[in-house]
Amino acid sequence: MSALFNFESLLSVVLLMICTCTYIRSFAPSLLDRQKTGLVGTFWKMARIGERKSPWVAAACILMAVNVLFLS
Repeated sequence: MSALFNFESLLSVVLLMICTCTYIRSFAPSLLDRQKTGLVGTFWKMARIGERKSPWVAAACILMAVNVLFLS
C-alpha cells in the first residue's frame, strides 16, 4: 500500500522528512536558505519546524518507533 493512503506510513514519512531537512540544514544551511518558496521552500519549512519544535518532533519520532517496533 502506498504511504499516501496509509495514515501511519504518511506520518512516518513526514517525521522522517522533518528530521532529514533539519539535519541537512544544520550542516549545509545554504542549500535550504536560498529559496523559501516552491519545493525547496517546503523543505526549508520542514527544517524550521524541526528546529523550533524539536522536543515535540523527537517525542513523535520515539512514539512512532515504539509503534513500529512493538505494536505493529
